[in-house]
Amino acid sequence: MLSMSSPSKPTRSLSPLVKPPMSSSRPKITTPMPPSSWRPALMPPALQPLITPPPVVYSSTSTLQGSLTKNFHCLSPNFQVSMTLLLQQTLTRSLEALQVPSTLPMYRKRLIGISSSLLGLGLSQCSKNQNCQGPNNTRVAAAVNNVSFVQPSIALLQAHFFRANGVYANDFPANPPFKFDYTGNPPSNILVSSGTKVMTLRYNTSVELVLQDTSIIGAESHPLHLHGFNFFVVGQGSGNFNPQKDPAKFNLIDPVERNTIGVPSGGWVAIRFLADNPGVWFMHCHLEVHTSWGLKMAWLVMDGQGKKQKLPPPPSDLPKC
Repeated sequence: MLSMSSPSKPTRSLSPLVKPPMSSSRPKITTPMPPSSWRPALMPPALQPLITPPPVVYSSTSTLQGSLTKNFHCLSPNFQVSMTLLLQQTLTRSLEALQVPSTLPMYRKRLIGISSSLLGLGLSQCSKNQNCQGPNNTRVAAAVNNVSFVQPSIALLQAHFFRANGVYANDFPANPPFKFDYTGNPPSNILVSSGTKVMTLRYNTSVELVLQDTSIIGAESHPLHLHGFNFFVVGQGSGNFNPQKDPAKFNLIDPVERNTIGVPSGGWVAIRFLADNPGVWFMHCHLEVHTSWGLKMAWLVMDGQGKKQKLPPPPSDLPKC
């Protein structure tokens, strides 16, 4: 996040802009390459070694109307970038220097039993009085750990604070209900369950969570967004997460800090966060259609012991639905 510089800190001076003579016509650009094939050479130096093969650089002279002449460098249209290396380097490395490491909590154990949360599509059984277009009167649904979230008629936070009964259940599954080749051939039964379920956490719980895509109906990249917290992206990969081998590759030195991460299509991503914000917080896919199909869940973080570690009451003038 960018912040405005304060008087106590030196500001970076910008290079003076060179203004061409005023003209009503657009600048005239002449180049031996057709403009449709141009690609600006904006690749940061740190990513130059990741380009495979090395790009062919063309030098094209463009003449702006007037006396201003500048050389533009364009990358060959057929260059290729190793996306695997780019993902590993750009999504799991923080921009902070090693001299100022990020505030990643050190975890004594791998939290509360959540080793993997499955994200993906499936089928939901429709009632007898419905006419759904899927096989055997089903419809497409989306789920986390095979639970397709059902939106309650009362806000979860309101139900939690006023201890309303029957709005949600505290039995969200901490692990997938059954194991299979998540990114390989899907199981024969792809029906999902449905319900309004939350995962309850004690205040200040250290959470490590692996988000695993599945190939059911089709593998997709899910942009997962967590409300109420930032998290650290400590690892990611393609295929199925291997709990015996992959944690050894986690970046615990300078991981990026986010509140949204794209779970790779046919892959996984590992995140860590500290549950130090009391309340009820959604985690959901940012593809609107997937959210409407039920690809979301909620974390319920209990109050702590301190005075500032408790959920405040709603304001007296809070509008009511």
